[in-house]
Amino acid sequence: MPDIAIFDWSAARAYLMPIGGALLLGLLVNLVLRRLARRIARRDSTRARIAQVVILPLAFALPLLFLGVALHAVPMPAARLEAWMQGLRLALFGCFTWLLVRIVGAIEASILRRNPIEVSDNLHARRIQTQTRVLSRVAMGAIILLGVALALMTFPAVRQVGATLLASAGVAGLVAGIAARPVFGNLIAGLQIALAQPIRLDDVVIVEGEWGRVEEITSTYVVVRIWDERRMVVPLSWFIENPFQNWTRRSAQMLGTAFLWLDYRTPMEEVRAELERICRDDPRWDGRVCIAQVTETGEHVMQVRLLVSARDSGAAFDLRCAVRERMIGFLAQQHPYALPRLRAEIGREDPGTAPTAATGAVPSSPRAEDADDDGTSAVPA
Repeated sequence: MPDIAIFDWSAARAYLMPIGGALLLGLLVNLVLRRLARRIARRDSTRARIAQVVILPLAFALPLLFLGVALHAVPMPAARLEAWMQGLRLALFGCFTWLLVRIVGAIEASILRRNPIEVSDNLHARRIQTQTRVLSRVAMGAIILLGVALALMTFPAVRQVGATLLASAGVAGLVAGIAARPVFGNLIAGLQIALAQPIRLDDVVIVEGEWGRVEEITSTYVVVRIWDERRMVVPLSWFIENPFQNWTRRSAQMLGTAFLWLDYRTPMEEVRAELERICRDDPRWDGRVCIAQVTETGEHVMQVRLLVSARDSGAAFDLRCAVRERMIGFLAQQHPYALPRLRAEIGREDPGTAPTAATGAVPSSPRAEDADDDGTSAVPA
């Protein structure tokens, strides 16, 4: 009678009881911590935010620790045990890296929450938010890079490669520097922008001839929201290497100009009085500058500059348009002669007089004051 294999329940019990108990305990801890995280998420306090940051990585790290303790309690061959422990170490490195990234993100969120930019005078808040966002992205990238490096160094083969690379550090550093020059260039540019702050979040800038606001600053690029809702993505290094205009570097206040070409008979005192009335009635005027000046004279008309001030560039643009429109309406209604026009004098020859022959020298080229063939000559007013 052939031998029938009998299942060894004692050996199975030696594996099932420690590993099964560790898995059940880990699953229970995971469920409890995740439910606790959902409850804490509804609260708005510093302690709740700290607990929420720590709980989720801990909910995955604790079951892994329980499983590691259980694996040491089973009669497993050393080679197989080392393979399992290697996987657990990698998972724990991942949880620890995740925890550090969440801590940096929580610190960033706390600083941003204390410095909102949805206020009228947000210069200080924009400076703090720009530094916080850029530095937190750099810190997160460094943490992830360090975590991956430490996880790879747990493999003996990778440690051997690392020792070989360290032996030829000069050549490897040169090759890596050449290959990663754009990455490191943007990284260094990000640190320069965070510290020197040539641009900040919500700054009004002119980039490549486009007017827009800085919407986002990442570790590699800047997103500029253009006035017509387009988005321009610019590398960080571009702002270090190229000149650009920043209209809100020190203050958001702006001066706006509206130019009008008017007749020389324009009553400038009434124009100044009307400009002051327009500015007083417009809430976009900030009360600093309201000036009307003759800045240029031409052959037929003069150029009048209407200079006004506003709290920011958007209000300045709208105020310029309103001043230009209302001033033209005022002049057309009250002083229509002030608007530019072309004048001409039409003369008739006396039919009783015959033309006489010219005795002078014929000019080499026609002059502006010479009459046309039909007897019409343009005379400037």
